[in-house]
Amino acid sequence: METCVAIFANVLELDEQGEPVNEKYAERRAATYLYAYCTGKLPRGEPDIEPWECKLY
Repeated sequence: METCVAIFANVLELDEQGEPVNEKYAERRAATYLYAYCTGKLPRGEPDIEPWECKLY
């Protein structure tokens, strides 16, 4: 779960007012990691999870 939150937070982009601009994409990347974790493979058409996406700060 910690990695899913890290991916969501690392991928999420905010505008000048602090509003998310790509929330659905960030959700999809976190869900992609969870899917790969549970099944051992990525969903069709999804790129690999990049190391920077999983990095905990």
